[in-house]
Amino acid sequence: MTAETLRFGVFVPPQHPLTENPTLLFDRDLDVVTLCDKLGFDEAWIGEHYSGGVETIASPEVMIAVAAERTKHIRLGTGVRSLPYTHPFSVANSLVQLDHMTRGRVMLGVGPGALPIDAMQLGIDPTRTREMMEKSLEAIVRLLAGERVTMKTDWFELCDAKLQIEPYTKPRMEMAITNVRSPAGAMLAGRCGLGTLALGGASDNALKHYASNIAICEEQAALRGESFDRRGFRIAIPMHVAETREKAVDDLKFGFDGWVKYSHEVLPFSPVPHGEKDPLGYLMANRGALIGTPDDVISALETIYEGVGGFGAYLVMEQNWADWSAANRSYEMFARYVIPHFRGQFAARRESFDESARQYPVYVEQAKQAMAAAKEKADRERGVKKDAAE
Repeated sequence: MTAETLRFGVFVPPQHPLTENPTLLFDRDLDVVTLCDKLGFDEAWIGEHYSGGVETIASPEVMIAVAAERTKHIRLGTGVRSLPYTHPFSVANSLVQLDHMTRGRVMLGVGPGALPIDAMQLGIDPTRTREMMEKSLEAIVRLLAGERVTMKTDWFELCDAKLQIEPYTKPRMEMAITNVRSPAGAMLAGRCGLGTLALGGASDNALKHYASNIAICEEQAALRGESFDRRGFRIAIPMHVAETREKAVDDLKFGFDGWVKYSHEVLPFSPVPHGEKDPLGYLMANRGALIGTPDDVISALETIYEGVGGFGAYLVMEQNWADWSAANRSYEMFARYVIPHFRGQFAARRESFDESARQYPVYVEQAKQAMAAAKEKADRERGVKKDAAE
């Protein structure tokens, strides 16, 4: 792998200020996805939450179905489906339907559920959600592989179950599991042949954990006689780009403080320590958010790429920290200046410019000679004598 193979996407939990119209927030989330499709992003992941008032999407499948009608190229994933909350047969059937409706653009991202209060309201013990997710995932992987599954656990049962429609995507729909820094998600990814969605920032310490987790994925895949594909390892980090670093920071006055309050009072693990006097400065210093100019973001992503030893995709963690006009501009600048840098799209143009500049004196002289010859020819054809013309 090289940095030129890096893909780009957006991860939409979503997270919104409590002061905004909830009806319009669904439109904003869809607008983000359609904008990213227009700008050439590769993929978008859409979350599932039921509590807290900030992460407002309850059904990623519904959002994906609408987004698929409004987009042309971008791949669309559940980011993530909380497997303990729904019977695995329903999850598998819904995703296969979307796989056909999107003509193979859908991806399945899974996790145990981020907010304990979601599980509590469903009567689920939050301490059991990872165990429940693993059992569900085992069933879903087998169902998507076309198997007929009989399986009984203490929370779901499958009796000779088989999908009535085969997946559209062959050989298998792309799947990924959330992985903050714990090795548990990495072990499951390697064991089941899944990609990962790393959501734990990119501090030096986080990069060490990611590199270690990739090694675990590779180790577990090797036990199955397969290799782990680093292209399936994704890292999601908030990002905002502006013409200057100062403007980028100023843009975040719109929604950043509300997000900090949510992260401290609702999220079980905040990326900002409680009592931190400068939360944004802390995130920027520790690459918990990439805020600044395009060059700042390029430099940070290069550091992250090298620190992990290579990964497949960077996802913008969409947080609604800036108002829509500033956010729109940020995505556009990212697509214009950051993505082409990693895809090597500047090199040929720069080479052409430099070569043209090097040959400039020759070209200019040739152009002058051509112009003089053309004038002389025209004068001859018109019968204009040289002395008269002069």
